[in-house]
Amino acid sequence: SHPELLETLTLKRKSWTRQWWRIPLIPISDCKVWPGGSRAWDWRETGTEHSPGVQPADVKEVAEKGVQTLVIGRGMSEALKVPPSTVEYLQKQGINVRVLQTEQAVKEYNALVAQGVRVGGVFHSTC
Repeated sequence: SHPELLETLTLKRKSWTRQWWRIPLIPISDCKVWPGGSRAWDWRETGTEHSPGVQPADVKEVAEKGVQTLVIGRGMSEALKVPPSTVEYLQKQGINVRVLQTEQAVKEYNALVAQGVRVGGVFHSTC
């Protein structure tokens, strides 16, 4: 089964909005998804910060799941950067890359799932 981000629960807090994904039932803030699986995305694993942003190490796990397209959600106000080296890393493996604001990224991910594309994603839910 392919996890699908059909639904997000939104909680307003001060100046930002946090998305909680139902994948499939456990609410988490940042997440990685691929055909048949998903998990929380813990930035501490790779030392990721908003800048320089998403590193090849952050997407490697999803890329190795045989995805055709990988969607990267940069956050609600696109604070998370995605350096060219990360895009190039994925493209060299023949993976299409879509880098979008998180709400748009979720819509794109769901649309690709509906089209039968083997799609994965990494989504930053806050800033």
